[in-house]
Amino acid sequence: MNFEKLDVWKRAARLSADIYKQTSSLRDFGFRDQITRSGLSVPSNIAEGMTRETPKDKRHFITIARSSLAELRTQIYIGIDIGYLPKDKSQYWIKETEELSAMLTGLRNSI
Repeated sequence: MNFEKLDVWKRAARLSADIYKQTSSLRDFGFRDQITRSGLSVPSNIAEGMTRETPKDKRHFITIARSSLAELRTQIYIGIDIGYLPKDKSQYWIKETEELSAMLTGLRNSI
C-alpha cells in the first residue's frame, strides 16, 4: 500500500508541520527539539512501516507511531502548563493525536 494515500499519514504529516511552525520561535531548544521530534516520528514511522515486507514489521512500526503520539500528547500537555503552547491550538492537537491513535489502531488491526 502506498503510504501517501493513507489519511492517517496525511493528517500526521500536517500535524507535524503545524507543530514545527507553531514552535519555531520557542527559545527552549530542548523542549522544541523534543516536541518536533515526536511529532515528526509519527508520519515517518507510518511511512516506514507501510513499506516493510512482512505484516509483523508493518504492525511494529504502526505501534511505534502510536507510541510517538502518546509522547507528543504528553509534551503538548506540559507545553500548555508551562505557557509555551497556546491552549486553543494545543487542544486541537490533543484531539488530533487521539483521533490519529484510533486510526492507527484500526490500521494495525487490518494488517
